[in-house]
Amino acid sequence: MVKTDWLLVILLGLVFLSLEGAEGRKERILGGSPYELAYSAINCRKHSASIKDFGGIGDGKTLNTKAFQKAVNQLSKYASDGGAQLVIPAGHWLTGSFNLTSHFTLFLHKDAVLLASQEINQWPVIDPLPSYGHGRDAPGGRYISLIFGTNLTDVIITGENGTIDGQGALWWQQFHMNKLKYTRPYLIELMHSNKIQISNLTLLNSPSWNIHPVYSSDIIIQGITILAPVTSPNTDGINPDSCTNIKLEDNYIVSGDDCVAVKSGWDEYGIKYGKPTSHLIIKRLTCISPYSAAIALGSEMSGGIQDVRIQDITAHPDRIRNKDQNCLTRDKGINYRDVVAENVSMAGQLDGISGDPFTGICMSNVTIGLAKKSKQNPWACTNIEGN
Repeated sequence: MVKTDWLLVILLGLVFLSLEGAEGRKERILGGSPYELAYSAINCRKHSASIKDFGGIGDGKTLNTKAFQKAVNQLSKYASDGGAQLVIPAGHWLTGSFNLTSHFTLFLHKDAVLLASQEINQWPVIDPLPSYGHGRDAPGGRYISLIFGTNLTDVIITGENGTIDGQGALWWQQFHMNKLKYTRPYLIELMHSNKIQISNLTLLNSPSWNIHPVYSSDIIIQGITILAPVTSPNTDGINPDSCTNIKLEDNYIVSGDDCVAVKSGWDEYGIKYGKPTSHLIIKRLTCISPYSAAIALGSEMSGGIQDVRIQDITAHPDRIRNKDQNCLTRDKGINYRDVVAENVSMAGQLDGISGDPFTGICMSNVTIGLAKKSKQNPWACTNIEGN
């Protein structure tokens, strides 16, 4: 296991970033690239049903886990016949974890609230991700996510800004008291899947990360509001992990950790799995995360990160962090341009790796306004080479 303690921090509103071969590269428009991703309208499924048709009761007290899984299982029969949509009407729908299916839409009415069960036995334990090797909160496995799916294609989770409430306070308390045997669940996790759209929803109080696509491709996440106390532990907003062709746009995130964290596995496990996150575009993100990053590269990024483009970011405070504290990586071709930052305590801190410096870092049209109590040395650069 190779470990390093380096940190690259740019206290700016980042507009453009690419981690590999950015200099002189023309804009690429490729079939299946994140710049072309688009999916059909949400109401185009041939079949539709309500959770009430499967015995669901939206009183906020009745546990609906079996109703949700029954509904998905029944509607999966229409995958080859135009697909199916499960409508969650107005109400408070208490449920444990349930799995999705292919060619499927989960649609939440504007007054629908999915409430995550606080009964631990409603959360099955699954194996750690192979690119991580062990859990993040505890050495063993992890609790399955509230909405989960693997080996799927054509999955949409959307609504009229309906709500998914993870009721995470119990989990945060257990975490702080070191009482968890396994890693906390996420709200939404899709693995080994493609053609994914998650849109027009409000996610509240996740036990841990909110949205985690992993080993997946062709992903759109847009119009999402994510809210959690800024002191809540590890409530990352959106974490694309060993994924390719991803578009994140028009999202608003208040988080106790990074608003967006780009990942690709942990240490020797991530290196062995060897699947980078690539072809990612992040546009029109508003982030409030006083103690963490608006956008972080890592810290779990041992599988690599390639071709990340970021624009129109509003961060409070303006903070963009690129970091990896677990494994040796090579950073090159990082570009910052058309940036305006105000009330900044430190304009930039670029710390490369001794013996393997960062190269090809370019800044252009950057305006930085320092705070009255800014540090004496607003710029710090070590182990940086090239233009």
